[in-house]
Amino acid sequence: MQFIGEIISIGVAFSWTITAMASEVATKRMGVFVSNVWRMLLAFLCSAFFMYFFTGTWFPVYADGGTWLWLLFSGVVGYFFGDWCLFNSYIWIGSRYGQLFMTIAPMAAAFAAWFTLGQQLSWQSLVAMMVTLLGIAITVLGRGEGKKVKLNLPWQGVLFGLGAGLGQGIGLVLSKIGLDRYTAGVPHELLPQLENYLPFSANMIRCIAGFICFFIWLLVRGEYSQLKKSHREHKGMGMLLLAVLFGPFLGVGFSLMAVQDTAAGIASTLMATTPIIILLPSWYFFHQKLTLKVVAGAVISVLGVSLFFLL
Repeated sequence: MQFIGEIISIGVAFSWTITAMASEVATKRMGVFVSNVWRMLLAFLCSAFFMYFFTGTWFPVYADGGTWLWLLFSGVVGYFFGDWCLFNSYIWIGSRYGQLFMTIAPMAAAFAAWFTLGQQLSWQSLVAMMVTLLGIAITVLGRGEGKKVKLNLPWQGVLFGLGAGLGQGIGLVLSKIGLDRYTAGVPHELLPQLENYLPFSANMIRCIAGFICFFIWLLVRGEYSQLKKSHREHKGMGMLLLAVLFGPFLGVGFSLMAVQDTAAGIASTLMATTPIIILLPSWYFFHQKLTLKVVAGAVISVLGVSLFFLL
């Protein structure tokens, strides 16, 4: 089917919009760690049933030790650190601004790829970084007393947003290393029938790492009693299930599939439009003020992301 990769990419952008808003509601009702323990567990179970239905196996059969190591590391960086920051940013500044900071992810991925894979940083990439940061600055900075520049958002939310973008970008590069190794380990004669499902299988390993980290940290913080009572929070659990379906299950899996079906630059640019798509839903459902400055900042940030891949 023509343009299937582009269609999937746009669908992923809407999927991440839904999961961002649902996660904001769930996190504010259940807390960051309780929400993420359930989120990682449900995402793992969804991926396992999906793999069994389409491939007949519950677990990544052809993943060797090195594949597990890279994908587990990716889960720690992307899901544990990145999503811990992201969910905290939802509490401090809301999902609209949280998704805006996710436009930093390509910048973090570029530096991570330069460090781990030896990929060069071109002047086009540096221009894209500057444009992305300009868009974020337009949104979060304002003029205070005496014409001094000030933050329009809580600084804690800004730091969590930055951490979320860094975690996702670095985690993506680690995922690519693990997925490439995973693909190379599949027998050649089976690769055509399994190739489209490998991203979902690889994501299962990442979810295991995220679940273990969040669960251990929840125990360390003494919040296990909150986890036991969380099933009574029906609205929070409903929003969490919605976030899982459209986030670490469908969203992440189809994002990796989109890159297989179209140019990575086009797919990444279309998927990065979430900060623009989320503006109207957040205004309608959360009654967040929509100004020309906010719209301009989101558009410029997404433009910066597109320059990473299209220049």
